[in-house]
Amino acid sequence: MSRKYKFKNPTAVYFISFATVYWIDVFTRQIYFSILEESITYCREEKGMEVFAYCFMPSHVHIIFRSDFEDPSGLLRDFKGFTARKLIKAIEENPQESRKEWLLWMMKRAGQKTSNVANMQFWQQHNKPIELWSGKVIKQKIEYIHNNPVVQGFVTDPIHWKYSSARNYSEDNTVLKIDNEGMNLGLMDF
Repeated sequence: MSRKYKFKNPTAVYFISFATVYWIDVFTRQIYFSILEESITYCREEKGMEVFAYCFMPSHVHIIFRSDFEDPSGLLRDFKGFTARKLIKAIEENPQESRKEWLLWMMKRAGQKTSNVANMQFWQQHNKPIELWSGKVIKQKIEYIHNNPVVQGFVTDPIHWKYSSARNYSEDNTVLKIDNEGMNLGLMDF
């Protein structure tokens, strides 16, 4: 993680975005999206992650979250490390992955450029956490997250992007559950 951007308040709600190395569109297959989904579910159940909004894009992830265990930095580090290992393994073992050699080569190349990476690097190291301090700012970030697939031209309505909490805000919890406590605490004024 960048030394410039830090999680300063361990109990705060944060907006984060993180991308694959070289902004590679890795998330083009259901199997890769499923790894992110399962990892978020695990972190919610076992690591005290509260998720208020999210969007998985082909090359990056947006999340608004809080750590119940008051360790947002550690939670994000563990999430990114675990998903990186799982995703690299899934790419290596996927017989349908037509870009396998190229993807692995790019990740190896990125790893060689980073002193603290042993072999391959999946995620870029910076996250730029933004502490969210008011309902107005939270609402702004949620709208940004939900409109990302529309702005990129993938869908015309945010609720049509399968891996977005825009669906949850429309009462569709079929993909990934989010936490509503933020709204109940008055953090989100809708």
